[in-house]
Amino acid sequence: MDATAPQVTAELFAIPLGESWMVYAPLREAAFVANSATVVRIADLRAGRAIPDDEDSARLLELLRELGIVDGGPEVPPITSFQGDPRPTSCTLFLTTGCNLRCTYCYASAGDTPLRSMPLEVAQRGIDFILANALELGADSIEVNYHGGGEPSLNWRTLTGSWEYASGLANSHGLLLRSAMATNAVLPPEKAEWMMSHLDGVSVSFDGVPEVHDKHRLTVSGQGSWDAVCRTLRAFDERDFNYGLRLTATADMLSRLPESIAYICETFQAAKIQVEPVYQLGRWKNEPSAETLEFLTVYRQAQAIAASHGRELYFSGARLGVLTNHFCGVTQDSFCLTADGSVSGCYEVFLESNPLAKTFIYGQAQKSGEMTFDLPVLNQLRQQSVDQRPYCSGCFAKWSCGGDCYHKALDVNGTQEFEGTDRCHIIRELTKDQILDRISGSGGLVWSGADVEPQLLPRGM
Repeated sequence: MDATAPQVTAELFAIPLGESWMVYAPLREAAFVANSATVVRIADLRAGRAIPDDEDSARLLELLRELGIVDGGPEVPPITSFQGDPRPTSCTLFLTTGCNLRCTYCYASAGDTPLRSMPLEVAQRGIDFILANALELGADSIEVNYHGGGEPSLNWRTLTGSWEYASGLANSHGLLLRSAMATNAVLPPEKAEWMMSHLDGVSVSFDGVPEVHDKHRLTVSGQGSWDAVCRTLRAFDERDFNYGLRLTATADMLSRLPESIAYICETFQAAKIQVEPVYQLGRWKNEPSAETLEFLTVYRQAQAIAASHGRELYFSGARLGVLTNHFCGVTQDSFCLTADGSVSGCYEVFLESNPLAKTFIYGQAQKSGEMTFDLPVLNQLRQQSVDQRPYCSGCFAKWSCGGDCYHKALDVNGTQEFEGTDRCHIIRELTKDQILDRISGSGGLVWSGADVEPQLLPRGM
């Protein structure tokens, strides 16, 4: 290859858009829409073949150089890795497997599994561990969050006691404490008041209009929980408390997602709204999937409604603007304590009896206060980042998706090599939407993290 010839220096994808193409360089954060002739010229450049010596080729090369796609120097993939014993400064406490709801689609089957409630001393062991790490690493804060397996507020003594303990330790060492919680928001007013006074924010499970929410989010007695959740959300809004909403989309209620998003935007103040197709886990294990083309259709409609109200609607796997080789904490030494003091890397594995416990539980908080770790298990989790998945290597969304949920991948593919899930198509389509939105917002011709003049586009593109 001629060393003086133009060199393609970016990982590059040509994504079909009907009769045109989207050319996307994820690590350059650059994209533009092109015709087939331009894509062929770019393919020739990548292969080291000569391209026509004409005005369009000259303008194309000028654009590609501006974007760093040609002669732009080496790219540095966003790869971080971990080794040795984990040293987290954040912990998530699984306070209880008990729940005041019996949601039909609960991935945890909360309330049906053996009751486990975390003693305060177990929470304190986890807090002591992250504090010691923070001091050793010179961090300026620690983080204590509450999640998973059930409704955290039902273990009220450990919730409030662990927060007070962490707050006291942080203050005594000049550190900031950050704390948040996932909740179903079926709460008495005094508990909602405590959350607003002590936590930095909460994520609330809420499915929108009454008929949709109450179809699947039922109390222990089989009644709808919509009224109780709305009462809590109104209290949050009155105090301008920081909260987000998480909607679960089931196949039977997909058509009503836009209606639910419109209702939320018109009624509550949540700035961020997460929508996920129901997980076929727990009580929904044998129920219909919502990871379908219909989900894409209604999600796009709902997203337009949210945008018209100045709200952000998002899906966890489509996050343009993020460059990473990780989807979540599973591959980043996530430190989650179960009620019995085991250390799990996954929010969805909170019981030692879980069939995937041997995959995700990698440590134990000993009564002595010592943390012990099973490094082979932890290292296996660390190896699930997207850069280590052959299936993902040719995907244009890989550096923003990060490889998606490992737990779900195991549920779909078992222990075999990852071969994709229905979520992969959703992620690619919604990421493509986001790229096109960036192009449109940049004048409709070129999107780039750097300033690129759109008049550089070849006429034939």
